[in-house]
Parts: sequence; C-alpha cells; structure tokens
Amino acid sequence: MSGDNIASLRADLLELTPEALTALANAGFVKRAQKDVAAGLLPALETGADGTVQAQFDDGVRTSLPPGRTLRDAQCSCPASGMCRHRVMLVLAYQARAASAKADAPPAAAEEASAEPEGAWSPAQFDDAVLTASLAPSVLEQANKLAAAHPVVGVQAWRSASAPPVARLPMCSVRFFSRSSLVHARCDCKQGSGCAHVVIAVWAFRQAGALAPGSAEVMVEVQPNTPASENTGDAMPPPSPSFAMQGEAALALRAQIDALLLSLWLDGSSQPAIALAARFEAVRDQVRAQGWSWVDDALDELWQLLQAQQARSSRFEPLRLLRVLTELWARLQAAAHAGRPQQPGSARAELPASQILGIGVKGEVALDHLRLVSLGAELWSDESAEGASILFADPDTQNVTVLERQWTREGDAAAGGAAPNLMNRRVAGFPLRQLAGGQVITKTATRRANGLVDITAGARQTGVLPLSPKSWDDLVAPLKQHSVAALVAHLREAQPDFVRPRQAASGAAAGASGQLHVVAFERMEVASCHWDAAAQVLHARLGQAAPDDAATDESSADDDHACLHLALPHRAVSPGAVDALARALAGEHGPLRAVAGTVHLQGDQAVMQPLALLTAQRAVVLQVEAAAPQPLDLRSDTEEAPPLNALADDTLELLALWLRQGLRHQGGSALSRAQAQVLRLKQAGLGKSSALLAAVLENMRSSQRQALVAQLAMLGLLMQGVAQSASA
Repeated sequence: MSGDNIASLRADLLELTPEALTALANAGFVKRAQKDVAAGLLPALETGADGTVQAQFDDGVRTSLPPGRTLRDAQCSCPASGMCRHRVMLVLAYQARAASAKADAPPAAAEEASAEPEGAWSPAQFDDAVLTASLAPSVLEQANKLAAAHPVVGVQAWRSASAPPVARLPMCSVRFFSRSSLVHARCDCKQGSGCAHVVIAVWAFRQAGALAPGSAEVMVEVQPNTPASENTGDAMPPPSPSFAMQGEAALALRAQIDALLLSLWLDGSSQPAIALAARFEAVRDQVRAQGWSWVDDALDELWQLLQAQQARSSRFEPLRLLRVLTELWARLQAAAHAGRPQQPGSARAELPASQILGIGVKGEVALDHLRLVSLGAELWSDESAEGASILFADPDTQNVTVLERQWTREGDAAAGGAAPNLMNRRVAGFPLRQLAGGQVITKTATRRANGLVDITAGARQTGVLPLSPKSWDDLVAPLKQHSVAALVAHLREAQPDFVRPRQAASGAAAGASGQLHVVAFERMEVASCHWDAAAQVLHARLGQAAPDDAATDESSADDDHACLHLALPHRAVSPGAVDALARALAGEHGPLRAVAGTVHLQGDQAVMQPLALLTAQRAVVLQVEAAAPQPLDLRSDTEEAPPLNALADDTLELLALWLRQGLRHQGGSALSRAQAQVLRLKQAGLGKSSALLAAVLENMRSSQRQALVAQLAMLGLLMQGVAQSASA
C-alpha cells in the first residue's frame, strides 16, 4: 500500500472503530486482533482492482472482504462456521497499513488523504439510490409495510467517532458505523444487517432534518417511502389522520376506559377481581383493535396489580396502583391533544399521538448475538406463587431490558415435594442467583417493545459470566450518570411518564417509582448510614470525597444536595438485602465504584432504591444476597421532609386509600380528614389542588360523578409534581 494509492483506500474499513468492530463481531476477537497488531503480527494484504481486500495469514488461512459486504459476508478459509478473528484482523491490519502508508507518503499525497470527510454526519445522506444498490427489493418492500404503521423512531445524532448515529425503533436499535457504506449499519435484530429496520432508520434521519452533533434524541413518526428528494429538512411530514383520536370508535373506547376507572374509584380496588375481569378483557380487546399498545400495557399492569392485591402479593403497592391509574388517564388525554388538527401557521406538536399510544408497537423481535449486564433483581411472593424480575442493560445499545419468571407453589406440591429455594429456581438453564448476578451472552433472546426480554435454554447458545467491578464501565449517559447534579438535571428534563413509551423496568421494582439509572463518580464515599426502625428502611447518603489537597470542610460529601440518597425498605421476600447493603456501605468489599437502582426526585434531591452495587472487590446484587445480620446504626432524629413534600405525600396517601376502599365506602371521619386536607392545600398556596379536592368531595355526594375520574387523576398528577419539585 504505497503513497500513490492512498486516495483510493477503502474508506468504509478505515471508519470502523474498535467499538464498531466489537458490535459487528465480538469483544474477544477484537482484543486478540489488537494484541496481534501491537505485536506486529500482521497478515500479508492485497487490494484488488475492484477494492477487494485479501489477507494471507502465516498459518495458511486466507480471508477476503469485497466492497459492499459486511464482516459476516467475508470469505475465510478457517474452520469457524461464523464470525472469526481473521475477519477482524483483516480490518485492523488494513487500518495499520493505511496509517503507515500515510506516514511514509509525500506531503501532497498525505494532505489529499487527510481531506477525507471527518466529524459529524447523518445517515440521511444515504439516498434512495444507495438503498436500492445496498439492499434487496424484498427488504425495501418490507420496510414500506413496517412504515405503513407510522412507527415512532428516536434518532440520536452523531456525537463522536466512538458514538455514531443511532436510531431506536420500537422493537430494535440501528447503529451506523460507516458514513461511506450502508452495509456496516448494525441492527440488533436476528438478521443483524441489511434488514428493513435499517431502511426505517434512514428514513427517520431524513425526516428528522438537520441535527446538531451531540443533540438530544429526536422522536420522528416515520412516513412510508419518503424519498430523499422530497425531504426539505425543515419539517416532518404531517401525521396520518388515522392516528388522531377523533373517530367514533376511539371516542367510545375512551368513554369505556373512563367508566372502568370510575368503577375502580367508586367501589375500590379491594372489590372481587371477578367483578372486573370481564370488563377489563372487553376493554383490552378494543384497545388492541385500535392498536394502542401502551394503553394495553398500562391496563395489563393495572390488572396485575389488582390481582396482586387480592393474592396479598409483595408485588402490590398502593401508590404504584395510583400512579398507573393516573398515567392511563393522562396518556389518553395527551394523545387526544396531540391528535387534534393544528391551526394554520401553528407549530406541530412535538409528540405524535402514535408515540403516546404506542401505535404500530406489537409482537417481539428475535435478537442477534447479545450481551446483557445485570443491574439487579427484584423478587416477589404471595400465597400461591413466587417470581423474580432481573433487570439488564445492553452495553451496545444502552437499552434496559427485564427478564421475568414466576413459579406456582401448587405445582411444587403436586409434584410431591417442597418448593425449592427461590434462588435455586432455574431460568434458561441457570440458577436464578447466577443469572441475577451475571453477564449473559446469548443467541436465543427475544425482546418486546416495552423491554421485556426472554431467553430460551439452548445448548451452547447461552453463557453466564459473573459480574465484575468493571461490568458497568461500558454504560454511558443517560443510563449511567457521573454526578448527582447531572442525574438531577436529567430527571428534571425527562418527559412525563404518560407520554413516554412504557418500559417494564419502570415497574419492575416493587413499590419503587422513577427511572432506572447507574450512578458512578470519583471518590464515592458514604456520608451517612442509619436504620429507621419505625419505617423499616435503611437510609444512606453517598457523596463525593474531596481531593486530598482540598479543605475537608469544603467536601461535597457534606452538601446534602450533592449527595445521592439511598432508601432501601426491608421486605420479607429478600431478608438479606438490607444487611447486604449495610455491609457494602461499611466497606466490607472495598470502596464503592457504582450503584444501580430506580431514582426519583424529592424536591432537589435524588432518591434511589438500590438494586445492585459494584465495589472494588465484587458485585453485590442486594435481593439475592444470603441473609447475614449486620449491626445497624439506629437514628431517631431522622430529618423531616420539606413541608410541601410532606403535604403532597399525605394527599397521595389519601388518594391511594380511597382507591383501595372505594369512594362509596368513605365514612364521616374520612370526609372530615379530606376537608382538613383541602384547607391545608389552600394555606400552602396550592390553590388548584385545593379546588380539585373540594370538587371531588362535592361530586362524591352528587349523582353526577363522571367528572371524578378527571379530577382525581389531575389531583394525583399535581401532587406527584409537587413531591418531585418542592424543596426545603
């Protein structure tokens, strides 16, 4: 490879970063190939007139990679049936020889080679001619069928060479690793590349228009078969009228859902589930007919919570029931607003109704070679069954997934034996404890749009490695945050739950609210830790220790707002969790490196219910740790919550109590308490909330109760907002 042909180099191969090669092959092949390159063990390379690169290895293996072919399509004479290290080595060796040729080339040739485009770019540059040349006609036809459902795709602009453009489809994610060749676009579906999802992703970038490098993710409602020549880059095409919620069927369905919610409010969630089963099923059938996947998902969670309450399951949490109820009502209202025709000259709504409702989101997709890193587990049990939810992160796509399993106790009894220990239950052929504390590498996974993943047992198709102190190093923002301030800012900027796609991870932690995050910052130290015996909750504050040369009294660990607050309640189903957390915070396993859990805002403070921690020595998955008592520091002078937070929490607890008991069954003392709460809200300056609660009390006594659903939902949303925004 001489200086005379530097300008004719295979640009697509030069653009493949180590991160790209890891995604296209696997980390093991890349690391081994990098070591060989560093040691100078390079194969002999030849580049044909057509651009085909051939590598001849010392062991006689010959590998060939023509233009327009992926690494998987490369021809290799080695015995490997699929991807192999020789394919990866060909690319790295080609890059090394190109770098050497550039260094030895005359200045003019080197300057010409350096003129190759670098920096920000967009997949929108792949026009219809490129799509037609790169993909089969059947793929384009399938893409048009997928686009006919107007899927909503999140597009993330280019951030750096190691963080290329990404499109997040409802069922999978597509990453574009080369600006020169579309064949290196990587989809995490089973096909891996050259699929219809790649076409949808390109169309989404076209319709998104110009995106600033590193900008926030933009949601696009993809229109079918949008040629690049018709894309002005200034605005998205208008939404399909079929997705507006103005049809008779949609309006009638909304009325039925409101009636179902009103029945829950009036008679309470404690009423026999059999009285609601037929109504739930009828409503869900119509919701599915409309294609409102997120509404169906919310109704499913609502029904599961009602059944959990009847079974006295540890999965039931009154405030979670209230949140799902209010979210369901608010999602329909937001979708109705987004679906209204816009006035001439007015800006189009940011979020299409199809995204809010989940239209076009259904089924599941088989995934390609997948690595999942555990972020913890949540266990549950009731009188007749037990189960677990394991939360995983995909380091390649940064997606969060949940693996759920449950087992009936009756089945164990019928088999003539005692129920096995929950930790010894097997999932995909592995003990639950091993899976919950491990890294899973599998080729047999399927994923649904809400993040639920399933792994089937297959010989030599799935492997599990234990979590290590560096297992979360590949996670990045927004999933992983490196400071409490950045975490708080992200949570404040996040869209409300009722317009975001529903994710199984948000409801996987029993009793917890908020988003799943990993928090890791330098010099993490425990500022305080104590046990609240009355509430049965372990409280701790994690701060950042000051550098050695900083004054100790200026330490950020002493700043309450710079601390991450941990709150872990004791639960009978996981008796060792609290003690395991206390031991980890006490430094039994070395300094803390990171903590994962569900986070919500309480005023200007971030509060996490932890699920797992990484220390310098090991990973600690709290729910699956064996019980080992640890002395706890008792504290009776626990800091009181800010007045507005306490007032909002009291009001939410009142609404949750009404939802369980039913408005019909509230006696005089309960109504007196509510009247007093009206006055407290008014005195605190929360006039709208006070008026809503007063209107609820008035409508409870009248025959016109249709307004109750909206009033109670609005009051619940307002109180949730106050609880998150009020500060001391």
